[in-house]
Amino acid sequence: MSASDTAELEAMIEEATVDAYNEDEQLTGLFTMLEEHLDLPFTTVALGVEVSVDGIDLTPDGRIVALCSGGRMRQSIGILDLPLPSPAPEGAQWIEAYRHWAG
Repeated sequence: MSASDTAELEAMIEEATVDAYNEDEQLTGLFTMLEEHLDLPFTTVALGVEVSVDGIDLTPDGRIVALCSGGRMRQSIGILDLPLPSPAPEGAQWIEAYRHWAG
């Protein structure tokens, strides 16, 4: 990742966490930005199955997950583990910002 890419991600993280006092509040800020900017639904392939990413959620244990469906199957997948389609949906840069923050 180039220095300009890193600087851009860090600026996004700063925007999302500007009023956050601890890690939980920072996570909530990043989740809020994902909710506002990630263009849903979108289709991708997870575990060899085409799924629709219909939403995102913040779990009680502090993870952001993608709410996926494929036929009658419903599955939550950690958004950091979710393979993105090409081209990525609008707002996917917030997933990269979250990934950078999560380290």
